[in-house]
Amino acid sequence: MKINIGIADTTFARVDMGKMAINEIENTTTKVSIIRYTVPGMKDLPIACKLLFDKYNCEICIALGMPGLEEKDKICAHEASQGIIMCQLSIGKHIIECFVHEDEGNTPKELIEICENRARKHAQNVLKLLFEKEWFIKNAGMGLRQGYPDAGPIKK
Repeated sequence: MKINIGIADTTFARVDMGKMAINEIENTTTKVSIIRYTVPGMKDLPIACKLLFDKYNCEICIALGMPGLEEKDKICAHEASQGIIMCQLSIGKHIIECFVHEDEGNTPKELIEICENRARKHAQNVLKLLFEKEWFIKNAGMGLRQGYPDAGPIKK
């Protein structure tokens, strides 16, 4: 029996990170089924994830969003993040939050590269949480990053 992974994303985002995450998972394993739930905006992501758990029996979700440039977009991202945390706590399952703020890239090309890197790395994190939890213990404190090059550990 395959494990269900939920992919929650938005039409507000300017890059289809849901497609990137799905592609990464499908190219890595056949042990899972992917259920995608796309909503209008970031503040809709918590309920999308809740429905993916309750209605579609997902074991884990990834919530992908792209806050815009305005201060109100950053506030909405914070509110969405709080809702995602509350959903995780109420369900008792992981939701990997994968937000890329529109002001992270200096050019459209750079922004797309950040989205691609972060969506794919977080998709791999979802698979590791399902099938290789010990990987995180082995890599604790290593300064790993999603969307940017790894920072590495601080050395004495």
